[in-house]
Amino acid sequence: MTRSPAIFVGDAPGLDFLNSVATPVDTPIDWISDGEGLLNWLEQARLVPVSVLETIRVEALPRELDEAADQARRLREWFRGFVQKHRGRPLGKESLAELEPLNRLLGRDEAFRRIVPREHEGLPFELQFERRWRSPEALLLPIGEALAEFVCTEDFSNVKACEGPVCTLLFADHTRGHVRRWCSMALCGNRAKQAAHRRRLKAHRHQ
Repeated sequence: MTRSPAIFVGDAPGLDFLNSVATPVDTPIDWISDGEGLLNWLEQARLVPVSVLETIRVEALPRELDEAADQARRLREWFRGFVQKHRGRPLGKESLAELEPLNRLLGRDEAFRRIVPREHEGLPFELQFERRWRSPEALLLPIGEALAEFVCTEDFSNVKACEGPVCTLLFADHTRGHVRRWCSMALCGNRAKQAAHRRRLKAHRHQ
């Protein structure tokens, strides 16, 4: 199946994950509708090394990959509910209990650091981050990291939904003055300009 490129307009990897299902034109697209879709999306998001994805693609059973994608979709919709509930205002410490599913996911990680030769000049060694990818389910771990990073570093006051009438995309507004209204000017911003232009022409004809 040929898939269109995923959309990355959230200005935060955690929101880009939520935007992995969207309606960019007229038809809804879920970029992680199956296991292969999950692998492709993770590659585009640069959350997992390509070499790891290729190994998992070869070694995993299709049903294992599809189950991992199903878990990713459930995680996505749970986190969407959390973001929709809290966006537009600062996140409070009282919301910690709601994040327990995410902490449980993070607790499954088998990440570590090891000493490797330094690629650049200077001291001979450096510490390199590694992870044990024991099953396709491990693909959820870097997603969980991205969501946790988002919760801990983003001001939820700046999390917005695109103002496009049928758009479902979310983004973190990091513009000066926090005046961003659209997922992107190429998508909903341009449509809004065209719609406003048509309204002005119609009003002028009726004068």
